[in-house]
Amino acid sequence: MSHFVFVGTEQLKNQELIDQIVAKLKQLRTEHGLTQEDVYNDTGIHIARIETGKVNISISTLAALASYFNISLEVFFQNINK
Repeated sequence: MSHFVFVGTEQLKNQELIDQIVAKLKQLRTEHGLTQEDVYNDTGIHIARIETGKVNISISTLAALASYFNISLEVFFQNINK
């Protein structure tokens, strides 16, 4: 069974994967003792919107957040079941 859903005519959305990414971002943010507002003030990225799980985050935004948390994308995706 596929976890992919077409959104509009051009975009795929895998909610299970998005949920895992959201959980990892929340974990990193809380481990660093940061609020959503802290992340926004530091990066300009609305992590609160991302953490709702309704946004299909771009790889560029994810790379920026990983860099902010001082980890590589490779490390970010460890333990995430693609």
